[in-house]
Amino acid sequence: MLLQNKTIAIIGGGPGGLTLARLLQQKGGTVKVYERDLNRNVRTQGATLDLHENSGLKALISANLLDTFKTRYRPGAEKGRVLDKAGNILYDEHETSGSEIDFDSPEARPEIDRSDLREMLLDSLAADTVVWDSHFASMVQADGQWEITFKNGKTALADIVIGADGANSKIRPYVTEIQSSYAGITILQGNVENAKTKAPRMYELLNGGKIYTHSEGKYLHISAKGDGSIDFYVSSKTDENWAKDNSAIFSDRTQLNEWFKTTFTAWNSVYFELFENVDLPMLIRPQYCIPFDQTWEAQSSITLLGDAAHIMAPSGEGVNLAMLDALELCECLTNPKFEDLQTAIAAYETPMFQRAAEEVTTSCEMIEWMHGDNAQEKLINLFKEMGE
Repeated sequence: MLLQNKTIAIIGGGPGGLTLARLLQQKGGTVKVYERDLNRNVRTQGATLDLHENSGLKALISANLLDTFKTRYRPGAEKGRVLDKAGNILYDEHETSGSEIDFDSPEARPEIDRSDLREMLLDSLAADTVVWDSHFASMVQADGQWEITFKNGKTALADIVIGADGANSKIRPYVTEIQSSYAGITILQGNVENAKTKAPRMYELLNGGKIYTHSEGKYLHISAKGDGSIDFYVSSKTDENWAKDNSAIFSDRTQLNEWFKTTFTAWNSVYFELFENVDLPMLIRPQYCIPFDQTWEAQSSITLLGDAAHIMAPSGEGVNLAMLDALELCECLTNPKFEDLQTAIAAYETPMFQRAAEEVTTSCEMIEWMHGDNAQEKLINLFKEMGE
């Protein structure tokens, strides 16, 4: 077995890294996950995620976690409404079908809050698998192992390092010099707690699901969460330095409200509920993507998965791709047909490159149509085709 007497260090405790840890432990692997968060409860874990039959759900099935997932997913949360800027409902998925998910269907898109998915994966791991407060600083190779140093001064040794540390991966430079480039859009992300009280009209419009509004080159995506909050983001085409030049606006309530009223002139007041009650500061996230033709030479003791390997603008596939990467990497590392680790890692990376290239192409195409003049019409037609 390639992993016999090998210690595996996964840098990053997101869905991809935790899925990989679970899968490797099922195969007898010795795994540690090093996560920069101080503990499992220190940080809010974003909005809802929809898992797909041929990727995220496939990984959960291999991890023997599908039954647990079925107790935690949110029926009906995948249903959306398309609204115009005046607040009129143009298309309503709530009227098209029931709320139960057919998990045997290729079209299944069950939703789960990111925090619930993380908790489920954490609970599936052996005790002490995750080493908290482990913010990666550097690593060097010594005597056939990686010596990893963290910002708290602690160190760890590993035979294999997996970079699962997201868009700003600190492990990626040890694998490749290829850098991502600005994708042309910036996302503002915010959360409104206790939405039923603070944003009652928007809460009612959401009906436990999602809202999509495209207008004037802006895309507003709103999601209800299981904790009673609303998560939302605004995506628009901006200069790469826009976030840096305007960061002060989104940590000050007065400036934020003035910016919203100026930027969203003629939008219905129901949207004001979000910005007037959002927790501050809002997150400002310029979006980046990898080159279409990204490849590198496989190494014998290090590789990447998820956003660390193939960052791209949101396309609905990010977490799903990370979990599929985890599944395929585990299968390669534990497959007895491979004679050495470098061959196994190369077998994982080759289809990962192709998959990422196809998805980054889709992602760039989505940027164009989602911020175009006829985005609303295209989205409605897409929903209708999916419904049929």
